[in-house]
Amino acid sequence: MTIHLDIGISQLKKSGEELCGDTVEIQQTKDSNIIVLSDGLGSGVKANILSQITAKTASTMLKKRSKIEEVIETLAHTLPMCQARQLAYSTFTIAQVFSDGQVYLAEYDNPQAFWGHQGKVIPIPKRERVIGGKIIKESYFTAVDGDWVVIGSDGILHAGIGSIWNLGWGWDRVSKHLENTASKEKAAADWAGDITRLCSHLYGGKPGDDASVVVLKIRNPRRLTVLIGPPAQEEDDDKVVKKLIESPGEKIVCGGSTGNIVGRCMGFEVKVDLKSNDERVPPTGIIPGIDLVTEGTLTLVYAVELLTSDPEPTLLTNKKDGASRLAAKLLEADSIHFIVGTASNPAQKNPSYPSIFIYKQQIIKDLIQLLEKRQRKVTVEYY
Repeated sequence: MTIHLDIGISQLKKSGEELCGDTVEIQQTKDSNIIVLSDGLGSGVKANILSQITAKTASTMLKKRSKIEEVIETLAHTLPMCQARQLAYSTFTIAQVFSDGQVYLAEYDNPQAFWGHQGKVIPIPKRERVIGGKIIKESYFTAVDGDWVVIGSDGILHAGIGSIWNLGWGWDRVSKHLENTASKEKAAADWAGDITRLCSHLYGGKPGDDASVVVLKIRNPRRLTVLIGPPAQEEDDDKVVKKLIESPGEKIVCGGSTGNIVGRCMGFEVKVDLKSNDERVPPTGIIPGIDLVTEGTLTLVYAVELLTSDPEPTLLTNKKDGASRLAAKLLEADSIHFIVGTASNPAQKNPSYPSIFIYKQQIIKDLIQLLEKRQRKVTVEYY
């Protein structure tokens, strides 16, 4: 089983400081994501530098497959203890989440991470090891679809000290809050932002410490296959349609002629969805087994226009027109495979047709670039 990891980060800097003393670093390997949250000693510029060195060093070394012992020893030599205060140069939490759902945690003087499973925060099995004179808490567990892990700096737990709660928000209260607000539908970034907004409120709008939260949501990957345009060779029609209907995840067909080919090969008549009528965007079609059937180039142009404007996916989901629905499904997907037909369009030879129809291939390239900028995995094949 391969999982998808949705990562959300949100931070507050201590009131009166220009920089946050916490740093979050993310590195990707072929089979995992490495996330490091480091909390530098003190606050402001010095803390920021300390935490950056810690997070960057740890994440880079782990990406190069260094052992945790080597990471700790390197950090100990790079950033010694503060002799005056006898405090660590910076604390850290390391999370490595593998594509099969295996999770490794290494925690040093940071608050204990939260693991949500089936709606409840459950204990994370830990073992302690002394590495380079420092007590490191290590955990190994398996996360499945719907699970989440939340990592925070101590500024999250301290929220409310001297204001709402004398002893701060605290681990138990944060744990209950996470259980009450966890939602499979909410993106990790949105949830992380909600947590720090509440944290800021508990501080009375003036955080007494740097506060950072990293939300890791584990779910099954969302796959999407999009067929655009008829293949150059008519004998490839059946092959292309078979490839589409056998692909995992949701399926989209773009183009009137393409929709007719898919309908014919599947043995269905393409029906027009009159509910999707819009002043600018042509109506969508209906083919059983296909999640969305749209008109071709014009709908693609408007979808690119929507994606360029950086919309909220939830705002697009409720709209009925083909371009909004296409853009919403592209944003919802983690990986998108385009099957692009290269048959020439007779409309290109008609001078009365808008010139925009001539540039379909460029529009597809623009669409792919927009999706890749949003960290979607995109693959393309041409027929």
